[in-house]
Amino acid sequence: MATNDAALDRSRMSFRETLLHGTGKAFHPSSLTTMQKLVLRFVILGLVFYGFAAIEGMIMRIYAIEPVPLIDTKHYFGMLTVHPLVGIFGSTYLIVMGAFLFVVPLLMNKPLWNLRLAHWNLWLIVVGTFTFWLDGFITHYAPLYTLYWPLPADFTQYHPLGGAIFITGIALVMLGTACFITNIFATIVYRPAAATEPVASGGVAIRSALGITGVANLFRSRERRAEHAVSLPVAAIARGTVDMAFNTIIILFTGVLILVFMVADLIGRSLANTSVDALLYKNWFWWGLDLIADGLVLIFVAGTWYLIATMITGKPLFMQNIARAALLVELVVSWTVWSHHLLSDQAQPVMLKIVSGELVTAFELVTQGLAFFITLATLWSARPLKMTNELKFLLGGLLGFGLAVPAGIIQADIGLNRILHNTQWIVGPHVHVAILVGLTMTLYSAIYLLLPTLTNGATLYSQKLANFHFWAHLVGGVGMGAFMGMAGLQGMLRRTIYTGDEFLPYMILAGVCGALLIAAFAAFLFNIVMTVGLRGAIGIFRPSKLDSTLLLPAAPAPAPAARTAH
Repeated sequence: MATNDAALDRSRMSFRETLLHGTGKAFHPSSLTTMQKLVLRFVILGLVFYGFAAIEGMIMRIYAIEPVPLIDTKHYFGMLTVHPLVGIFGSTYLIVMGAFLFVVPLLMNKPLWNLRLAHWNLWLIVVGTFTFWLDGFITHYAPLYTLYWPLPADFTQYHPLGGAIFITGIALVMLGTACFITNIFATIVYRPAAATEPVASGGVAIRSALGITGVANLFRSRERRAEHAVSLPVAAIARGTVDMAFNTIIILFTGVLILVFMVADLIGRSLANTSVDALLYKNWFWWGLDLIADGLVLIFVAGTWYLIATMITGKPLFMQNIARAALLVELVVSWTVWSHHLLSDQAQPVMLKIVSGELVTAFELVTQGLAFFITLATLWSARPLKMTNELKFLLGGLLGFGLAVPAGIIQADIGLNRILHNTQWIVGPHVHVAILVGLTMTLYSAIYLLLPTLTNGATLYSQKLANFHFWAHLVGGVGMGAFMGMAGLQGMLRRTIYTGDEFLPYMILAGVCGALLIAAFAAFLFNIVMTVGLRGAIGIFRPSKLDSTLLLPAAPAPAPAARTAH
């Protein structure tokens, strides 16, 4: 009995030590550069906000099965409003920005342009996201879909002060995003004063990043074609950032417009009768918002697939030139597809519905299909491959978009859109499968891939937890989207509370799948905490003592050669 107690004490002590210090001696926060710590802060805080969104999503899944007495209707719709915003701006934006602020300088072999701007980027988004989340929790401000408000505004349902605070949080997020955009493009174009290797001029680099070089090469003889000055992943990041810049300007302008209405109401000078053309406003708003959904996400994801595939295989990307051209086509297409959100709007011009909403939207199946094929062909060329965590999650991300993009194309039909538009089909097979399976699993792949680099070789605590994370997230994400879609096909509307049993079986099954997603995230978070340790996680938020211009710690100097006695 005493022996068993001693073994149990050793096991508990080992667990406590691991919880505090991590799984190995390789990870020491004091050995990390400022850049490494900065990226880890982006990722950690992005995961915290993912937890916020996941918990609120699970509460809403439970509410769809049986309304919870502790949550009233206003609170439910407040959660429904902030849930996608926290997931997109608080979680996805932070993880993507942290990764790209590290990857672009690393691939271009020069320091980030401005570290202070990167810190402003981080904290403006963190504070802004927390501001609109807390406002939604307290005031229950609920225009239901991001900033969408049918101007002229009517404040009989929501207090303008709650709306003003909400919009202020959104504005802070957009300012933080502007810091990211500036840093990315400035890093691409600037030439370090102490560069040890030749660096392309700013004009050459930006032309290559935006695809101008590739287009010009189409009209040149083989001998006169210019070399690409930036790698393909950097080009994808740059082109996605163009969409992000447009989106930031539009959402910030829209937020300020709404804020003017709210502040005017607060000071007793209501603008409710001011004429704002509703159709123009909706087209403007959806053009900007769609740059996230159909432009930025697809371009960033394609670039991330290419980067991960080449890092996993150690081989050049299959059909690189075609991939560059497809990214440029996707960028242009992303500017012209917004009208599929207005297919059921009676006032929307028919030509916009047909050309933008149907024909151009359908072309995204081609551009994303090319990215899908090129990534798989690159992986196939390096077979046999070890089924690592990053490879599994990359394949899961490919599957997610393989399911969600065709679901979106189905919706982009005027006839079918009349049936599907306001149902659970939209948010199930299309939105949640695209984001939870396609986008999030791609981001998990990047985290698993970059974790050893960012932590100087820390060993993952448990491979079994990583395997559980993969299968629970994949089954949970696909399953929840499928059961929500089935309910939608039966006529279940979105943004609607049902108290009967008509759709209950689908909601119970979707709730079970949601619980799998929560369990997957808990396993992943526990695995990461046990890998770096609680003290390591806290140490990430302390200033680094190393040179702030370093991306990675400098390699140790070689030991002097031993002298041979004669």
